[in-house]
Amino acid sequence: MVKNLTHQQLIDIANEFGTPVYVYHAERIADQYKKLQKAFKNSNVRFFYACKSLTNINILKYVQSIGANLDCVSVNEVRLGLMAGFDKQNILYTPNCVDFNEIVEVKELGVNINIDNISILEQFGNKYGNSYPVCIRLNPHIMAGGNYKISTGHIDSKFGISIHQMRHIERIVKTTNLNVTGIHMHTGSEIKDIRVFLEGLDVMFNTASHFPNLQFIDLGSGFKVPYQTGDAETDITTLGEKVALAFADFEKETGKKLQVWFEPGKYLVSQAGYFIVKANVIKQTPAAVFVGVNSGFNHLIRPMMYDSYHHIDNISNPTGAERIYNVVGNICETDTFAWDRKLHEVREGDLLVFYNAGAYGFEMSSNFNSRLKPAEVLLVNGKAKLIRKRDVFEDLLRNQLVD
Repeated sequence: MVKNLTHQQLIDIANEFGTPVYVYHAERIADQYKKLQKAFKNSNVRFFYACKSLTNINILKYVQSIGANLDCVSVNEVRLGLMAGFDKQNILYTPNCVDFNEIVEVKELGVNINIDNISILEQFGNKYGNSYPVCIRLNPHIMAGGNYKISTGHIDSKFGISIHQMRHIERIVKTTNLNVTGIHMHTGSEIKDIRVFLEGLDVMFNTASHFPNLQFIDLGSGFKVPYQTGDAETDITTLGEKVALAFADFEKETGKKLQVWFEPGKYLVSQAGYFIVKANVIKQTPAAVFVGVNSGFNHLIRPMMYDSYHHIDNISNPTGAERIYNVVGNICETDTFAWDRKLHEVREGDLLVFYNAGAYGFEMSSNFNSRLKPAEVLLVNGKAKLIRKRDVFEDLLRNQLVD
């Protein structure tokens, strides 16, 4: 197993590239991918990296180099994937609530298309008939995920076509002669209980008979990674064993051998990512001691949006006495990264590192308060490489029209 980067490695990177800075450890991504391959070694499986978690093209190129496929949710992610060297047949496009014109644009790029809307399905069938294969995203009405905002398979979700609309799907497939080669579900992120996947798989197997040309079942992802000591994570080894048995049983019963697809995003890149910031001020109030850092939710919004926990270390003073702090940002909003967090004594100018910062960190960043986006660095074979320059002031004006 690849170990975490050392404090000294992170300090060296911060000194070379400045702060705030996102750092990604390439070998950790590869290590996570190998774990998936090992866990599902008895299945006919394909893994598609859900690149919405981190789309820097250097990351995409690295993911392609270790053998993964690519899951995209927009036409621009598809274009990035093709630029990064992915073969079109190794890209899956799974949008929601997009204009049909975008679907047409992606179809012309030749990638796998996953449709999650009755209206789009009918339009696609009327335009292309059986000339272009499609996958259908179903909503199995299974509640799962660590936060309601990242649960996508429940009855109130905007994602997927309800399994209760199967009769409507059948009518569209029959009347337009659609070639349905895959069915898909994704119930959410942060799934601890593997029974969620197995329950969803039962739904998919029960649905499979409706599609004679079926080649694969896509179970999405949602594999949970630990964020703190003692945190639960998805037991992918047991899941892999049970999935292999379930598909073998399905083949015995039906005579049909199907592939299983997964779309890991956070699982591959979360633990590979580090976010390094500098302590600007230490502010004592009657109620608390605040560490104000040179960042905010404009760079890392997950703690404010999802109440996510990120372990924080003071890498400048790792042996100092422990004290209790609120770690906050420099944005003109309440942007608290951590409440009542025990840290080794923080002094102004110290460097702090946030762990598990690879997924939905930089990807969800913004220029709120007209502040600049940070740099990104990729560490490969012990060598740090700048893969995104830090914003400069002129970047704020790049697309503005000034008289």
